[in-house]
Amino acid sequence: MLLATVLVATSFPVGAAITHGLDSVVLTFLRFSLAALIFGPIVAWRYDLPLPGWRDLVRYAVVSAFLVSFFWGMFAALRLTSALNTGTIFTFTPAIAAAVSYFLLRDRLGVAAQVALPVGFVGAIWVIFRGDPNALLALELGWGDCLFFCACIAMGCYMPMVKFLHRGEPMARMTFWTLATGAGWLLLLSLGRFGSVDWVLVPMSVYGGIVYLAVFTTLITFFIFQASTAVIGPTRVLSYTYLNPAFVLLISLGFGEPLPPVATFPGLVLIVGATFILQRTK
Repeated sequence: MLLATVLVATSFPVGAAITHGLDSVVLTFLRFSLAALIFGPIVAWRYDLPLPGWRDLVRYAVVSAFLVSFFWGMFAALRLTSALNTGTIFTFTPAIAAAVSYFLLRDRLGVAAQVALPVGFVGAIWVIFRGDPNALLALELGWGDCLFFCACIAMGCYMPMVKFLHRGEPMARMTFWTLATGAGWLLLLSLGRFGSVDWVLVPMSVYGGIVYLAVFTTLITFFIFQASTAVIGPTRVLSYTYLNPAFVLLISLGFGEPLPPVATFPGLVLIVGATFILQRTK
């Protein structure tokens, strides 16, 4: 999950960089389709890949519908709002997952987890705004932010649904069919949009970004997320979301940006502490 969190942290700047170069639905369709095409032969070689019955296909389609809603919402929102705003709103996801898990899985949170979730949220907000309360007060929310919040609700539902609908099959197989049915949903949404895309004029950087997102922040992270959800549960999996701002700062340092102000360090301490507590709770 630490590896997956690092990869997810890279998806926001990459997504923001390429979302204006291609229709958001078509972009997400290419991302899912490429990931499924790469992963399919691997799953077939390792686990066999029989065609699922209609009941199983419905299970996978339900799971992928939440996932597609999140990624489409993210790319569409990044056209209307900033990466800072989306990073802030994304920290609500663990709390949403905890609420859904309570009603769907009867996954009750202990006292420590009830304390850790809001502490982690405060720590994430602290890091995102670099310990500057004026920056937080100056935050302006618009339609893009509302759209991304709806996308985060979909992601908060996705993790509990993985655990709720998993029937003991290899997680790699479930991951593949989630990607494949997700590509099917996106194909339906993209049918009227392909004709408006001038593929020659799409910058090569956009295609490169799609390949990166398909392999690293789709294929690899989907498998890690789904496998981890079946083992440690959706709330604990999504608690790693709180580490996103910290990893984003480290990634920024790697690209030569200056060290963040000392005021952000208390937020990092809160994030790491909250994540550790959530991993220790049953």
